[in-house]
Amino acid sequence: MSNDTFIREVNEEMRQAQARALWERFGPWALIAAVVVVLGTGAWVGYDYWISSKANASGDAYSQALELANGGKQDEALEALRKLEADGHGAYPILARLRAATVLADKGDHEAAVKEFDAVIADGGVPAAIRDMARLRAGYILVDTGTYQDVSSRLEVLAADGNPLRNSAREALGLSAWKENKPKEALAFFDQIVGDEAAPRNVRDRATMLAELIRGSGDAT
Repeated sequence: MSNDTFIREVNEEMRQAQARALWERFGPWALIAAVVVVLGTGAWVGYDYWISSKANASGDAYSQALELANGGKQDEALEALRKLEADGHGAYPILARLRAATVLADKGDHEAAVKEFDAVIADGGVPAAIRDMARLRAGYILVDTGTYQDVSSRLEVLAADGNPLRNSAREALGLSAWKENKPKEALAFFDQIVGDEAAPRNVRDRATMLAELIRGSGDAT
């Protein structure tokens, strides 16, 4: 046997001995770690699939409820939406609450609809943007069915500069003020919309027309 062969065999024996020592010291822990990783990955995949399945089922239920509402089957739509509120997953319970309030308004039960929207507004667990949308929807219902104070108590906070819903809120406030024979207040809201370059064109056009109408009547002088 040559010296080179002998040296290679000795090196191989040393590597094997080192490997056995490492396995005896760390092997069981490495095996446990591998098992934990496999089990954790499997659990995460299973959980992700469960979440996706729940969300998909809630989405299908919401679509079916909308079809019922759009088809004039309001009582059936309300029943489906109430079930989704209780059992839905993700954002669908909140969407179901908003849509249920809209269905109530479509049925002519404005008091119940406003109550539903107010419940969303008061729910601190609901994202602020959705609560603001509920404020706006309640305010628009109250333009026709409530007082200016009713509308103002919900929408004044949205009418501030910088709020993304400010011009819709100002329009509702202006309409409510005009309806309650407060032309100066109404004109102030409409002029705010006209002067806001970020206002949607259709909203600005309506505000311009209404502002001109109030000025032409002489009521705001």
